Amino acid sequence: MLYELVNFSDQIGPLNVFRYITFRTGGAIFTALIFVMLFGPGIIDSLRVRQGKGQPIRSDGPQSHLAKRGTPTMGGLMILSSVLVSTLLWANLQNMYVWIVLGVTLTFGLIGFYDDYLKVTKQTASGFSGRFRLAAELVVAGMATYCIMLLAKPEFGSSLAIPFFKNLLIDFGPFFVLLGVLVIVGAGNAVNLTDGLDGLAIVPVMIAAATFGLIAYLSGNFKFANYLQIHFIEGTGELAVVCGALIGAGLGFLWFNAPPAMIFMGDTGSLALGGGLGAIAVATKHEIVLAIVGGLFVLETLSVIIQVASFKLTGKRVFRMAPLHHHFEQKGWQESTVVVRFWIISVVLALIGLATLKLR
Repeated sequence: MLYELVNFSDQIGPLNVFRYITFRTGGAIFTALIFVMLFGPGIIDSLRVRQGKGQPIRSDGPQSHLAKRGTPTMGGLMILSSVLVSTLLWANLQNMYVWIVLGVTLTFGLIGFYDDYLKVTKQTASGFSGRFRLAAELVVAGMATYCIMLLAKPEFGSSLAIPFFKNLLIDFGPFFVLLGVLVIVGAGNAVNLTDGLDGLAIVPVMIAAATFGLIAYLSGNFKFANYLQIHFIEGTGELAVVCGALIGAGLGFLWFNAPPAMIFMGDTGSLALGGGLGAIAVATKHEIVLAIVGGLFVLETLSVIIQVASFKLTGKRVFRMAPLHHHFEQKGWQESTVVVRFWIISVVLALIGLATLKLR
């Protein structure tokens, strides 16, 4: 919206500043943060009144979590509303990548909202049918990937870029849709599994958003992309603004989600944020880098897969409890210790992911 002011920069010179993605990304961060800080308390009070008993707590989970009963969920509404407002205000709305990522983020948020709604109203830890939920995610992710393929140049629209190599591309043809679906749906559910402790998921999400904001900016700039010898994807630079909105909204949400949490993100937020990051990775041709930067989410997901497979095949559990953060809680780690150490892991993985931009 504000981007349109550049049309008047010939008459009013200072308006030319809205042409720069870096300026608008900063504006998106600040706007999203202020939005959550201003409207967050009202949203929390409204959800607390409407939900009554709040998010159901797993009876088989760590006993320390039972004290969290009554904490409202669906905090993702705070995040998504601020991301939407900030992106619409600061992004170039003629850019189709912006609409694709927003579409995935908001649609996944809607799926998560319905899941949270059923959990709260029925006071059960399980929402609606897993198959129906997965089917909805697959459809949304498939449509988004197909649209991204149409926007990209033919020579690599359906190709997977391999980090650490200058020009190594693996062309999947029409099957790239399946790969894109795997990345987007996988990212959404991986963040969802990670969201189990106060502040645990939102900080790694912000770290990943900051990393991919930089990647999007560099990939969308011909000079920088050529210097770093990464693939130039025209138009993806605008996704840095969306990432900025995610960072600002995340900072605001963390204010209320810091231990002891006043509100939980819920599937409304975790599924949406993961799906949005997945869509950005597909658009910028950095799908593998997402697995590195979001390695914490990958570890959490693998812990669940390993636990389930081991128990079904051998009747034994590899971890004391899955996902992984609960395993360390059961070993005696304090919740705050688990959270901060997992944040540190996320920072290290983000640095490794950024190193792939230069080590080619």
